[in-house]
Amino acid sequence: MAAARQAIADATDFDEREINYHFDYDYEAYAEVKRNLSRLIDQGYLGQAMELSLELMKEGSCQVEMSDEGLMTSDIEECFSVVVQALKKSRIPPGEVIAWCKNMTKSDRVGFIYERQLQDLQRHFDASKS
Repeated sequence: MAAARQAIADATDFDEREINYHFDYDYEAYAEVKRNLSRLIDQGYLGQAMELSLELMKEGSCQVEMSDEGLMTSDIEECFSVVVQALKKSRIPPGEVIAWCKNMTKSDRVGFIYERQLQDLQRHFDASKS
C-alpha cells in the first residue's frame, strides 16, 4: 500500500506556481499507480485498491482542476479501469460497491472523471440488489 500511495503522490504532484497552465505531469507515475492497483487486486486486496482509488480521485481531480487542459484525465481513468473490472467480477456486496461509486463521484472535484463508467457500475449493482 505504501508504494501505491507514493506513486499516487508522485503522479498527482504539480507546482502550484503553474496553476491554470499546461504543466508537465508524471505519466509514468500514473502507469505505476495502475500497476500497483493491479498487483493489489491480484493479491486479493480489492478493498485496499478501492480505498486507494478514492485517494487518487481526490488528488487526481485536483490536479485536473488546476491544469488548463487536464491531459492527465485519461491516465487517471486507466487506473480506475482495473478496479472497476475487478469489482464487476467480485463478491463484494452490492451496497459496498454502490457506496464506493457515490464516494468516487463526490470526490471528483471537476465532476467528469470516469463519470459514465461509475454510473454504469452503480446501475449494474443496483440491479443486482433487486
